[in-house]
Amino acid sequence: MKTSNEKSLSSLIHLSTLSQYIFPLGNYIFPLILWSTRKDKSEFVDHNGKQALNFQLSILLYSLIALIIAIPTFVIWLIKTIDRLEINNNIVTCRDVFTTENITGMVILGVITMILLLFMKLGEFFLIIYASVKSANGEEYKYPLTINFIK
Repeated sequence: MKTSNEKSLSSLIHLSTLSQYIFPLGNYIFPLILWSTRKDKSEFVDHNGKQALNFQLSILLYSLIALIIAIPTFVIWLIKTIDRLEINNNIVTCRDVFTTENITGMVILGVITMILLLFMKLGEFFLIIYASVKSANGEEYKYPLTINFIK
């Protein structure tokens, strides 16, 4: 039987990952502090702390992969587009750069990657809220697509 203290602390661990919007690296520091205080005394808190930290580390990895794909594709496209334009004493507007003939597969790949990154961050927000509600009800929750870095 899980005590109300364990449920509250587990829910707080999940919600503390939202501190990333206020403090840099808060989504790692605060859950780690809360989890380490009671991980040896409660299996429920231990499970939820591991889940929250593993999910944040997985989101970090997925975000880095998306940025590694999106940023170079945009930079390469921009360099190639600027190279094709004759800039010598000419005024170049955004309308000249962003035309349909300048949109390539690289641009589409970069845009799709950034859209996936946006949906991933939105999903992260709602999954954190869902996990905190589940843990407040005393249910164990496992985030989807999470890599178990901490076992």
